[in-house]
Amino acid sequence: MTVTLADVAARARVSPATVSRVLNGNYPVAASTRERVLKAVDELDYVLNGPASALAAATSDLVGVLVNDIADPFFGIMASAAQSAIGESATGRGGGEKLAVVCNTGGSPERELTYLTLLQRQRAAAVILMGGSLEDPEHLAATAGKLTKLAEAGTRIVLCGRPPVTGDASAAALVFDNRAGARRLTEHLLGLGHRRIGYVAGPADRTTTRHRLEGHREALAAAGVPEGPTVHGSYDRRSGHEATAELLARDPHLTAVVAANDTVALGVCAALRERGLSIPGDVSVAGFDDLPFSVDAVPALTTVRLPLHEAGVRAGRLAMSAEEPPAGGVETVPGELVTRGSTAGPRG
Repeated sequence: MTVTLADVAARARVSPATVSRVLNGNYPVAASTRERVLKAVDELDYVLNGPASALAAATSDLVGVLVNDIADPFFGIMASAAQSAIGESATGRGGGEKLAVVCNTGGSPERELTYLTLLQRQRAAAVILMGGSLEDPEHLAATAGKLTKLAEAGTRIVLCGRPPVTGDASAAALVFDNRAGARRLTEHLLGLGHRRIGYVAGPADRTTTRHRLEGHREALAAAGVPEGPTVHGSYDRRSGHEATAELLARDPHLTAVVAANDTVALGVCAALRERGLSIPGDVSVAGFDDLPFSVDAVPALTTVRLPLHEAGVRAGRLAMSAEEPPAGGVETVPGELVTRGSTAGPRG
């Protein structure tokens, strides 16, 4: 059943006019009253619809860009490229640029839903969600519901580096082929002769983590090589540093380590050096993403290059309807294996 303005007013114990003032922000309202109205909006999951919301969506100058961590170059590169593309493609009233707002979720599913709700209230012209999603059925269902309501109100939805949300067919998705990239990376190590390979994975509940780990395991299985130890952690340097100790405790004779991303790989390299091990003489190390610092690491990292800047530009243009969405709404974006000095054949 459709929730109306009157329903929100009744729940908040205020007049419909007061609800309208709070949502439109065009008239001063007491803080306690505003809080009560917004709580009722959240509880009822209310969103304006019909001609009024269509008009508002058509005149909105706001584009929301959701990222897990803007300090992470993976997200920073894509968000910056998207923001530039949004500005270059702007066709707002008077020819002015759209206001691209980067929303940093910190990896919190609750924060992600909160930002989507806030963008829904602001009648955002477009929303771009970047990076992998949380693999939790309840959260995925809630996200699909939010995106559907945004789309119904005229908001364009773009997923960048993120799989499509089941139950939401309105989004344009640019999906990184993490699985194939990880498979090629491990095949490279196997081709060099490595048979004892450790793996530092990202958070176990993220799609990116699962797809990269699946690709790694597929390569091992195809070669008939037993899987080495795997440790899960965050996508940061500290995680790689700490995980390396556990990997070596579980198998002191590892000859290679694959890291969840390049930042994690730096932590792995530091931990190996602290133990007097050389790279790649004693242990080869590989990363993922080909972040800008990868080529300047010592030795330079073997990795999988993802077209982060290009994907961000395309996401921005799709958000602005400056280019046609991919056929079927989904496009798979491949990665490219880049071999550098951090990998070599095992000794002996």
